Amino acid sequence: DVDTVPTLHVPRTPLKLRTLSLPKQTESLPLYHLNSAAYENSFLNDLEPTLHCTLQAFVTTLVLSVAPECITAFNELKLGKASKYIIYKLSDDYTEIVVEEKGTDPNWSVFRQKLLDAKSKSMQGTEGPGPRYAVYDFEYELANGEGKRNKIAFISWSPDDATSKPKTAYSSSKESLKNALNGIGEDLQVNDEGDLEYDDIMKRVRKGGR
Repeated sequence: DVDTVPTLHVPRTPLKLRTLSLPKQTESLPLYHLNSAAYENSFLNDLEPTLHCTLQAFVTTLVLSVAPECITAFNELKLGKASKYIIYKLSDDYTEIVVEEKGTDPNWSVFRQKLLDAKSKSMQGTEGPGPRYAVYDFEYELANGEGKRNKIAFISWSPDDATSKPKTAYSSSKESLKNALNGIGEDLQVNDEGDLEYDDIMKRVRKGGR
């Protein structure tokens, strides 16, 4: 009798994975007869840990362009005070940095909640907590009654519970946006919800600390 060799049918949905060079470890992955969305998701769940390092290296090499609207919106905030803050995101196809929203409300809680509500998609397309970039125009009183000061802070929001794909992409693309915005007074990295409290952020802005 001739042994029957099982056949691996490639799932229909994750065609984007063809751009990656699969590591040899994939040879040990279980074989599936993939004929439903449930089995396709199962396949990707097994595949993601194996591809994590490859994905990270792939995303890190990307050089994302900065949409002209990003610079225009920033200059309007800086020179004309047209906005209090701007929130930026990566486009859905991870090829460009774009403006997601501009706001004039000076209420920090409103801005903070928008960052907390931000979403990004994992490698399997599942939506979850997502990173964002933002600039915020802070105004505060100087010590000894010397008047007020404005400082524009660049905020990198990358929640700890975001998945690896968006976190890696946002981390590797940060400098592209920062270097395009002339007039940043402070650079703040924030990863935890508690660190987004106004008093904590303001202490860092006043001291010029990261």
